[in-house]
Amino acid sequence: MGKRRDGRLAAVQYLFAHDLHTKAPTDIERAGFWDLHSIKGQARDFAETLINGVLAHRDEIDVQIRDLVENYSFERLATVDRNVLRLAAYELAHNPDLPAPVILNEAIEVAKMLGGTESGSFVNGILHKIAQKFRPKSPEPTPNPLPPPIPPLYLFSAPLFPASPPQTTDHRPQTTDHRPLITDY
Repeated sequence: MGKRRDGRLAAVQYLFAHDLHTKAPTDIERAGFWDLHSIKGQARDFAETLINGVLAHRDEIDVQIRDLVENYSFERLATVDRNVLRLAAYELAHNPDLPAPVILNEAIEVAKMLGGTESGSFVNGILHKIAQKFRPKSPEPTPNPLPPPIPPLYLFSAPLFPASPPQTTDHRPQTTDHRPLITDY
């Protein structure tokens, strides 16, 4: 797996644990979380960025998700699915350099890895609505018309290909009937 996917997996796991413990996380708890995970370097830095961003914007992200979840109570969503949605919504809203399809595909894969059997399709449906809300598609630019055709360029004064095929000379006698000619005795 790539460093970014590892970072996303760790971020969802941290947010999952954070959901289960309603109190604010302490530095000791966060250090304990990182002691349990083997990711280091850029993947961990990416996960930290995601975690801090989701926690900082959690209330506004939750409002956006609540508005889009139909026939469900936000609190009744599976904890993994809820946190995958939060993470992807944060990335859609605050990471404009990353294309929306990449964010959606990564979130769906993380949901499949960490969630239940229907998590991938459920997250997919909600994330498409979130993506339309955060990143509406811009109108497609009209294609430029093709330039006019280039006139043919004549390099030689004589045509490259003659107008009619050359005549071959057949030295055999010609007959008007179509019987085979017997000339070999």
